Amino acid sequence: MRRALTAGAALVGAIAAIFATARVAERHAGAPLRCADGLVAIGPRCCGEGQTLSGDRCVGAPSRCPTTHTSSPEGCLAARRRVDVAGGEVQLGPSDWEAQGVVAPRVVRAGPLSVDVFELDVATHAACVDAGACAGPVERADPGRAAALGLDEARALCAFTGARLPTDDEWTWLAMGASGRRYPWGDTGLVCSRAAFGLVDGPCARGARGPDLVGARPLGASPEGLHDLAGNVAEWVTVGEGARARGGAFSATAASELRGWRPESPPDPRAVGARCVVTR
Repeated sequence: MRRALTAGAALVGAIAAIFATARVAERHAGAPLRCADGLVAIGPRCCGEGQTLSGDRCVGAPSRCPTTHTSSPEGCLAARRRVDVAGGEVQLGPSDWEAQGVVAPRVVRAGPLSVDVFELDVATHAACVDAGACAGPVERADPGRAAALGLDEARALCAFTGARLPTDDEWTWLAMGASGRRYPWGDTGLVCSRAAFGLVDGPCARGARGPDLVGARPLGASPEGLHDLAGNVAEWVTVGEGARARGGAFSATAASELRGWRPESPPDPRAVGARCVVTR
């Protein structure tokens, strides 16, 4: 009898442990790890500690921000800076079987550049509008999130910062490097903590209506230190006299949408922004 009771208690304990583990797994599956230290995941957004979510905007003064950001009464702001990136060349196409039949195999070349570490944010856009160099409109709330920009506004904003949009080849080089890596950070590991993607219908969150805070996922930075090359907002690049968007966006759900060789077609106007470069 004692043995039966002991075995029964052990079985009940094991079942309870299984249900507890399942509850933990379910909780983590519903809110996967995605935000940098100093930020908290609220709905589809990464907000500063102490902020709340109003609609799709992080509001209130944060009590803490990531070390790459400064704290303002309106939110966390990424420090605006550029890094020097050496030029080089990469073979486009053969390194990734999914690119076959989608992009024509060719060698991509780029010269030395100084490149924005972060995508252009709402605060920078607002400063350009205030200076009369950009037409707007601009929603000033949540100033640290990536700015959604039309092509003309992206060109004007880069010029305002003393730079220009990258060419398609330059952007491809920045994303893929000399090794032809699949993602800006490497060949594997597309997870929610590395790229702001899957925020509308999953897998990383649901209900997003716009991009997230720039630089909220530092684990996805390239070896050169460039954040958000994959996901958040796709980025305008020039192609001859035209332009297109690269890099995928917060609404992307397939891994192939975030590949370094993949064009955004057609671009979603809510989800295209820019990062600027200067020829060295």
